[in-house]
Amino acid sequence: MKQKNSSSSSGKTVLITLITLLLLVVVALIGLQVLKSLPSRQLSRFPTFVQELVIPEPESAILPDVGEIDASDLLAAVATQPPTQIAQINNIEPTPTLMPVATNTPLPTVEAVISTATLTPLPTETPTPTATPSPTATPYPSQTRITNVAHHMQEWNNCGPATTAMALSVFDEQWVQADTAQYLKPNPEDRNVTPDEIARFVGSQTGVGAVSRINGDLDLLKALIANGFPAIIEVGLDPPGEVAWLEWYGHYLLAAGYDDEAQSLWVYDSLIWDSIDPLLANGPDGRAYSYEDLATYWQQFNGAFVVFYEAEREAELAAIVGETWDETRMWEKALVDTQLALVDQQENAFAWFNLGTAYTELGQFEEGAKAFDKARSIGLPWRMMWYQFGPYKAYYEVGRHDDVRLLANTTLAGRPYFEESFYWRGLSSLALGAEGSARADLLAANEFNPWFKPAADMLLELNSEPESEGETEGIGGEPQG
Repeated sequence: MKQKNSSSSSGKTVLITLITLLLLVVVALIGLQVLKSLPSRQLSRFPTFVQELVIPEPESAILPDVGEIDASDLLAAVATQPPTQIAQINNIEPTPTLMPVATNTPLPTVEAVISTATLTPLPTETPTPTATPSPTATPYPSQTRITNVAHHMQEWNNCGPATTAMALSVFDEQWVQADTAQYLKPNPEDRNVTPDEIARFVGSQTGVGAVSRINGDLDLLKALIANGFPAIIEVGLDPPGEVAWLEWYGHYLLAAGYDDEAQSLWVYDSLIWDSIDPLLANGPDGRAYSYEDLATYWQQFNGAFVVFYEAEREAELAAIVGETWDETRMWEKALVDTQLALVDQQENAFAWFNLGTAYTELGQFEEGAKAFDKARSIGLPWRMMWYQFGPYKAYYEVGRHDDVRLLANTTLAGRPYFEESFYWRGLSSLALGAEGSARADLLAANEFNPWFKPAADMLLELNSEPESEGETEGIGGEPQG
């Protein structure tokens, strides 16, 4: 009898154990699904192992490639020519060497403090500076620094708004990142703020001017800083140490000083890495950023920068920036400079990408598409289309809508947070005759970022025309938006 009771008790124990394990598995699976449903900004507060478990992984560490590409013909104009003849080949005048117009000068204080209570809608177009450059050659010091910067540590994925607030503080503009983000990224899940968006916001909503340019170099950056013009630079970022698993990102830094002897800039960085790598310690007084790192990581964003200035100093700033104050001239010079760089950097995917961007902005779409193909064939980070959108435009203009959709689908997979990708996928869907899919994507772009004017304009255009009948929703069975 005792043996029978013992066996029965043992069986009940095993059953209870199995039921308990089953319940734990069910709870774990439910918990995993709940975690996966959380926005990334909330997941960022969990331990690293949880983030690795639930944050969606890309299918590949690089963007989809296009096989082997021979793009040597895009460099033929410069590959065998001396530098003095290169500008003539490209039908442009050589760029004069420009120096700053003065030594480091303290910035005056802007009297008006902008309140968030007086925010007004962004203008429909980015104001175009009208100052005429008049270069003045004056040596600048070997080291200098802008010191009146209020440091801001960024909240999750908020380097654009935080760095903009830091740059505005130089002019005694009292902004915090929560306020700048209202315009720069109205949806907190937005993964990217472009330099043009920063310049447009600053010029329309603050007492300061700002201009966005590309193809910057160290000499220009030093000239700006020496004359008291703070500049936000957009750079690539390889996360260090225990967060290296996150892989390549784009990031903003505020360049506010330089030291030729130390071979480094002095930057204000909204990220704090000091618990991971003491060499990257960052704090309220900024940190060093080597000229070597600048050369590597700034090129990954085409030397993009946003320089802030007071209205009365616009002509002075234009003289420092020089002939590339004019945007068309800027892209012409960027094309030549990038062709020259590629002569010795044939396997540099970022340089080929920059070449594609320059060709595309100059309306040479076939050449642009080929340069982007070459960059993809070498290998670009899978996040590349989070930040720069030239391939969409080039492929669209030459009718390669499948490539537009492939890159957009890759970028939006698991992360529907990019209005530019929705927009270009919508345009290509429209070109392929799927108006319903196009409308869905354009609406998604507009709802995600109401300030994104191209999507709003296209929706207005579509709404002014009768909707097509009998169209096929989706293309190739792919979900839209």
